[in-house]
Amino acid sequence: MRDLATSRPRLSTLAFTAAAMLAFAANSLLCRLALLQGGIDPASFGAVRIVSGAIALALIVRWRAGGAEEAGGDWLSAAMLFAYVAFFSFAYVSLAAGSGALILFGAVQLTMFGAALRAGERFAPLACAGLAVAALGLVYLVLPGVSAPPIVGAVLMALAGVAWGVYSLRGRGALDPLGATAGNFLRAAPMALVLWLPFVGVAHADVGGILLAVASGAITSGVGYALWYTALRELSAMRAATVQLSVPVITAFGAVLFLAEPLSLRLGVASVAILGGIALVLAGRARA
Repeated sequence: MRDLATSRPRLSTLAFTAAAMLAFAANSLLCRLALLQGGIDPASFGAVRIVSGAIALALIVRWRAGGAEEAGGDWLSAAMLFAYVAFFSFAYVSLAAGSGALILFGAVQLTMFGAALRAGERFAPLACAGLAVAALGLVYLVLPGVSAPPIVGAVLMALAGVAWGVYSLRGRGALDPLGATAGNFLRAAPMALVLWLPFVGVAHADVGGILLAVASGAITSGVGYALWYTALRELSAMRAATVQLSVPVITAFGAVLFLAEPLSLRLGVASVAILGGIALVLAGRARA
């Protein structure tokens, strides 16, 4: 059995990994674009995303199993998935795509690092320094100022990151992560009504908004997760964690190209601090 930490991934694995990172970055771009154009409200976007993701993942899992049904996941994980999608959708009403992705990613990683500390894991000095730098970078990003992201949107996205961090922690030991994700999306589908019904009086959606939500759910979520879990078979934990550092960067540049968002100095400094700090934590933990 080869050592995943030292072996070189195959070209197909690199392709799957790159495609998955593009899909994860596209989730932020699609949501922000849909809400920016006003073609759909955030509650409807989140609901359509969950339902279309559940359908896509169910079809992928059934195809993989040759038509046999596979159950997976649990209700608590599904609730965390639902919370992530709900907070994510409403956060992008006011957040720029680049800032939102950076806050989300930072909150996810800090949640997972915090859980490791709580479980008794001892971080090396390098990792502790990285954790402090990442946390300070996140604080700097949301400090009041002309270029600071709206505080309500930032808090909502941070909550989305915490929910996704908890979801990721609960799924670490899954023997079949794709099957578990499919099961969690199916369980979260009825919860989509809970997200949508309170806003039924102001809910709206045109064809373009619905298509963007379906693309976010079925393609960049459903197919994206399938690609990611395929790639993970040949990636070490260190490589998997490190490669995800690219997602906020891809999102930021995608937002400049497709949404005409500016790259502010604050976002640049915060990106270096947060992503650099997380990289230090990963390096310190790997060395330990």
